[in-house]
Amino acid sequence: MKIALGVTGGIAAYKAAEVVRGLQQAGIAVQVILTRAASRFVGSVTFEALSGLPVMTSMFRAGENRDVRHVQLAREVGLLAVVPATADIIGKFAHGIADDFLSTFYLACPAPVLLAPAMNSEMWRHPAVQANVRVLEERGHRIVYPESGELACGATGPGRLADTDTILNAIHALLGAEGPWKGLKVLVTAGPTVEDLDPVRFLSNRSSGKMGYAVARAARRRGAEVFLVSGPTELAPPPGVELVRVRSAEQMRQAVLELYPRMDVVIKAAAVADYRPRHCSADKIKKGKGTLALELEPTIDILETLGRSKGGQILVGFAAETGDPSAAARAKLAAKNLDIIVANDVSRGVFGAERASVVIIGATGEEVRMEETPKAQIAERLLDMVDGLRAARAADRGGDGVLR
Repeated sequence: MKIALGVTGGIAAYKAAEVVRGLQQAGIAVQVILTRAASRFVGSVTFEALSGLPVMTSMFRAGENRDVRHVQLAREVGLLAVVPATADIIGKFAHGIADDFLSTFYLACPAPVLLAPAMNSEMWRHPAVQANVRVLEERGHRIVYPESGELACGATGPGRLADTDTILNAIHALLGAEGPWKGLKVLVTAGPTVEDLDPVRFLSNRSSGKMGYAVARAARRRGAEVFLVSGPTELAPPPGVELVRVRSAEQMRQAVLELYPRMDVVIKAAAVADYRPRHCSADKIKKGKGTLALELEPTIDILETLGRSKGGQILVGFAAETGDPSAAARAKLAAKNLDIIVANDVSRGVFGAERASVVIIGATGEEVRMEETPKAQIAERLLDMVDGLRAARAADRGGDGVLR
């Protein structure tokens, strides 16, 4: 997947570098188009270092247009995003003015368009700017509206560039709308479960849910209809994903079993409790002078249950281990009738971190090791393996590859 990112001349231009980094971490190639005014705020070198691609700056720069580059690039990208979008570029886009690389590229580009405006409050409120924004919205473009707050000019009001995560979520939602997984139903579980001891205390684990949420976000970007069954977590749900909140292992089991028959792909990334208290006290357990013994009972193994009843679904499990997790993961892969398993060494501080070291193992024995890799990239690599398995099954059947 490749997108074009236009950067125009405002003080918020430096924030476009954060957008490039976020897209790169998600495995999305970014071709930056820098206007002449934007280059006065942030240079091409910054974006070239982040994106790994030469920055487009001029219609007439030597070597840039021997293949009519603005037309060729328009055929390569799945989205044009402009961050920040100034009043100038909004006006040019609205009225078809093509006097530099970005505005000319816009007219040649059939892909969806997203604009994140940023400017002084009075400029943003001006009737001309608001009329141009309405024109672009009516044309079907996605506008990520600016936030209110203190601006670079010292004024306070609307016009500040939207938060980077808000922009990234909007980009991912647009990319996922017509992706290659359109028509597939994907179930992802994430986060911990909580097993109550009394009205005050509970047993749980250190899972943050970040890995499962990254998988759900990546599947949605590919166009799938995604159902995310999540234990308690502070994470915001990925845009376009149907979120089912649960608390206990039993609640997660019931939610998963209800959805499972309709799913094509199931990815169980949640850290589900293996044990729960045999009895939950209706009253707070009072502190005493002696020791306290808790009687625990095993929870029902959700992944094993799914493996026993698996039809045409692709079933992916996760194994949290200490030391080299490969041997234990391979045993779990076979015992639970999985198609793929992701094993991670939790002794290396994976919980709550943005990166992890994992081994992804397929049922045919293939193994992919990823050391200290952003979880977003792990999610993309995992879904690539799922895609490969789907393609192999489609070839065996001689069909279209859609799992039903």
